[in-house]
Amino acid sequence: MKPALLKKQISAGGVVFKRDSDGIKVVLVSVKDGSVWTLPKGLLEKGEEPEVAALREVQEETGLRGRIVDSLDTVSYWYFLKDENTKYHKTVYYYLIEYMGGSTDNHDREVDEASWFPLDDALKMVKYKGDREILERARERLLRINEK
Repeated sequence: MKPALLKKQISAGGVVFKRDSDGIKVVLVSVKDGSVWTLPKGLLEKGEEPEVAALREVQEETGLRGRIVDSLDTVSYWYFLKDENTKYHKTVYYYLIEYMGGSTDNHDREVDEASWFPLDDALKMVKYKGDREILERARERLLRINEK
């Protein structure tokens, strides 16, 4: 068997949040036939800045518009696509995004569902460790903003 190809990918996404009488809510998207809840994200287009890609991908995958409040962090990981015999090193830039408008009913076909959840529930629902770490960081930032 031929050795696997190595490729890099750069994506961007975000934690979309809003505050209401029940506290802070965030949006998650479900993928893999609804079996995985994760943060919205996607690949940068050629020449696109991560902040622009994050807002575009969030809008495509959730149907929501927002504005970036803060940078959260980057997450890097490896994954393998057997049918391509390719090992990818992916880096994702995440941003804290304040909800400005739109509806989760208008998400694209890349995701099975987009939905609002209380932040503490979202932390328990996300499948990936990197998502949990980003949500924890978002919670810290939002609590700090709330204190000001």
